[in-house]
Parts: sequence; structure tokens; C-alpha cells
Amino acid sequence: MRYARPAPRTLRRSAISRLDRSPLHRLVTVGVWAVVLFSAAALAFIVLSAFKSSAAIVAAPWAPPDGLHLENWRTAWVDGNLGRGFGNSALLVATVALATVAIAAPASYALARRSGWAVNATVVYFVLGLGIPMQIIVLPLYALMLRLGLISTLSGLFVMYVVVNLPFTVFLLTGFFGSLPSELEDAAALDGLSPNRTFWSIMLPLARGGLTTAMLLTGVNVWNETFLALMFIQTGDRYTLPLSILNYYQQQQYSGSDYGALFAAAAISVLPMVGLYAWCGRRLTIGITSGALK
Repeated sequence: MRYARPAPRTLRRSAISRLDRSPLHRLVTVGVWAVVLFSAAALAFIVLSAFKSSAAIVAAPWAPPDGLHLENWRTAWVDGNLGRGFGNSALLVATVALATVAIAAPASYALARRSGWAVNATVVYFVLGLGIPMQIIVLPLYALMLRLGLISTLSGLFVMYVVVNLPFTVFLLTGFFGSLPSELEDAAALDGLSPNRTFWSIMLPLARGGLTTAMLLTGVNVWNETFLALMFIQTGDRYTLPLSILNYYQQQQYSGSDYGALFAAAAISVLPMVGLYAWCGRRLTIGITSGALK
């Protein structure tokens, strides 16, 4: 007597159902929701406090604002000189994201389409770059940048940010290019296209989702970066937004803390990234998972 084997889709659904009922899955789900709720509560606290007076924040931290104290935002923007920091950070985000992806895309394509020990060693080399703590290399890096005359300049910070973000971008795009079908390259070769023309005209447009994801992740990293900027930027007109907020916080220690303005400064830094995630969150998820499912 012969039995019919269940369809692969049925087996897959059964495995997913067992995974959903496992205690580990439920524990992870609870942990994820706890992190989401904590992050949402922290964001709501920052934004609501930015519309309250300092006295109201101290008296009732969790109470809703009794009015819109918009002067907090003006005070933070003007007295904290956040406008210049905002502009410097925006300039670095745009240029570093474009340059990093422009360098990483050809390298990732070459690594994804070739095999052998040399290629594997190169991929491992880029992966190792992800695990090196910045605190270990900051002193030799400072000596090198000093010799090149790039200390306290935005161009020096641009070079460092590109170098720091390159390993992860190459790793991400290698997986994404590897997920593209090789039959397209065979068809392009039959039509007489060179490998370079195939990359620029066919494969690069198809990798638009991965390129966008890489640019967004690089931009978020640069926007939030503080350690390297704190180490290498020494003049106020070169401050990035995190440095401007830190400098404004230090000023408040001497002039008396204006908690409403401080929360407004924090909101000015956080809200652009929240808006970016709200706009591109789905594209980010698709881009990351596409590379992971190689």
C-alpha cells in the first residue's frame, strides 16, 4: 500500500506552525514587543517634553503638555547653533552614502559572481572589518589623519565614514548581487554585451532595492555617529548635529538647565530618522532579507 507524500508547501506550513508554538518563539516575540513598546514610549516622552516648560517637566514628567511651548524649539535651534550642525550632518549623510555605495557596488558584484579561495578570503576580510572596535584603531587613525592634514575638517570625517561603512556595505551588497539570476548575464553575453556593460546596464538597475537599502543604512549610521566626530572635530563651525547637541548640553550645565530646549534638541535629531524609517521601512526590510536569502 502506497501513501501519498505531503506537498512541500504543506510541510513548510507545518514547520512554521510548530515554530510559532515553540516556547523560544513566544519568548522572542515578547522580547521584541517589549523593545518596541519601550522605544515608542521613549520617543513619545521626548517629543511631548519638547512642548513643555522646564517647570512642568520637573513637576509632572509624564503629564501631557499644558500648551505648545514652541520657544523650546527656537531656543535649541538658535542658542544651540543646531542649524550649522544639522547642515553638516545632512551634507555628510548625502555624500558618504553615495560614495560608499558607489565604491562597494562594483566590488560586491565581482565578489558575488566569482568563486575560489581568493574570493572567499576577500569576503572574510570584509567581514572581519565589522568586528574591529573603533576604540582600538582610533589612535593610529588620528596619527594618520594628522599627517594628512585632515584633522577637524569635514573632508577628513567624510573619508573616515566611508572607510568605516564600507565593510558592511560590501557584505550586504555581495549577498544581494548573489541572489540575482546568473541567466541574465548569460543572455547579455549572447547579445554581445561586455561584462562592464552587463553590470552597468542590467545588473545594477536590478539591484536598485539593495543599493537603496545600503544607502539608507549608511545614512542612518552617519547621522547618529558621535565618537569619531568627537575625536576628530575640534572647531565649532565643523560640528555635526550630535556634537552640537552635546555642546549645547554642556552650556546648559553652566547657564542652568532648560529641559524643554534640551528635549527639543533631542527631538530635532531623532525625528528625521523616524520619518525616514516610516517612509522607507518596508524597503529596508525587503532589501535586507533579499540579501540574507541568498
